[in-house]
Amino acid sequence: MIEWAAFGLDILAVSVIVAGVILATLKVGIFRALFRLDQSDIESRYKQQLGNGLLMGLDLLVAADVIRTVALESTLYNVATLGLLVVVRILLTWSLMIELEGRWPWQPIPTTGGGGGTEPPPRSVDSI
Repeated sequence: MIEWAAFGLDILAVSVIVAGVILATLKVGIFRALFRLDQSDIESRYKQQLGNGLLMGLDLLVAADVIRTVALESTLYNVATLGLLVVVRILLTWSLMIELEGRWPWQPIPTTGGGGGTEPPPRSVDSI
């Protein structure tokens, strides 16, 4: 039963990544055709869409690996391998977040306007 749960999460993760690529491509292509957006705006929207799908897929892959290792094969070798996989995926997630947000994960979110508030800037992903 646990094997099927881990396998199901693997399938879901791959599906999320593939769907993210397809949806990002369709959304950006449709918006470009309809609204004739600037090329740099299109690229940033596409990167945001792709990044969100990849981040969600990576999170699901980590969850599947944790379930598989902890519940099924709790040997020292498998736990060490899981640790290495998690470190690599954390580095991938950080690099994607830096690419998408333009800042390190621990840096404060820049504020917009002169109001001195702590409200985050609007993300281009929400506008698609």
